[in-house]
Amino acid sequence: MEIEVSQEKLSKALNNVSRIAVGKTALPILSNVLIRVEKKKVSLVTTNLDMAVVDFLPVSASKDGVITIPAKLLAEYISTLPKGETIKLVAKDSKVTISAGKYSSTINGSLADDFPELPEINEKEAVVFKMGIDEFKNSINQVVIASSTDLTRPALTGVYFNTYDKILAIATTDGYRLAEKKLIKNVQSEIEVIVPTNSLQEVLRAIDENMEEIEMSFNNDLVRFRLGEIEIISKIIDASFPDYKKLIPKDNNIKLTLDKEELIRDTKLAALFARRSAGGSIVLEAKKPNTFSIRSVANELGENDSIIETKVEEEGKINLNSRFLLDALNVIEEKEVNLEFANRINPIILTNKKSSDYTHIIMPLNS
Repeated sequence: MEIEVSQEKLSKALNNVSRIAVGKTALPILSNVLIRVEKKKVSLVTTNLDMAVVDFLPVSASKDGVITIPAKLLAEYISTLPKGETIKLVAKDSKVTISAGKYSSTINGSLADDFPELPEINEKEAVVFKMGIDEFKNSINQVVIASSTDLTRPALTGVYFNTYDKILAIATTDGYRLAEKKLIKNVQSEIEVIVPTNSLQEVLRAIDENMEEIEMSFNNDLVRFRLGEIEIISKIIDASFPDYKKLIPKDNNIKLTLDKEELIRDTKLAALFARRSAGGSIVLEAKKPNTFSIRSVANELGENDSIIETKVEEEGKINLNSRFLLDALNVIEEKEVNLEFANRINPIILTNKKSSDYTHIIMPLNS
């Protein structure tokens, strides 16, 4: 196997694939990157068995063959070489010689026989969606904040892709909060799958400023995200996601519209005093005719009370986790936010003022 490629292209491709290469594992081959050259097409592949990353590398010259090399060592070595150099990789048996100008090294690799076979998407049966890369990135960031890390509840450790009313939506919940984002309207296919949050975070890391579109293909127990020359293939979580739409309150009678930046600032001020309280507890209270306050009390530190003027038609108050509220506010894109609640028991609902594509729900704390 031989390839000739610029330092910049090879370094970028290795950075994309080497992140999931496992260091210490029962299968040492998983810490390697597989480099395959077939009919002038070069691919770099890594996998941790739950997810695989493939980067198709454009090269100036090549000879067919396949080899695996320690991923992180190769990535660090190539990134250290001078930019602008043309790099030549030559594999013979299990050794790879790397030459670039006055630099030359040999790395001990491994034959590809033991490298796991990649799962494949059935192109004929796959359900495919496409959308703009920026919208995808923003949408995932808006929901992953509410996903769980509790491995005893696997369904909650992923992002639920589902369709209803011809809308493709994504949702997450950790039992204390819930986030939903509507991605694409007027879809014709139906899906209900849970994609691991860490797989989606790897997709986000692979995005660069030159990408414009992402393709998502769902098939059986797999999902593939295609971004230009990069493909990320992930297993789907085999579990049932809660019927989250039933968790969204329909009878909230306290409805306010607030300036997002002012609400963030006042919540941060209250959070300073709420650090030592259970859950960073703060109190939101609406009073007629035009007062909305955010209050926190800490016996050791003191107390804080901030007031925002807004139209109030119904009175009430609720205790919230200050960090959960800030997490939600920081991903809302519009300048004004709708805030709804009913009493101390019902969850609070946050939405954009103008659009209805994002909903964030936070369970109240005990008074």
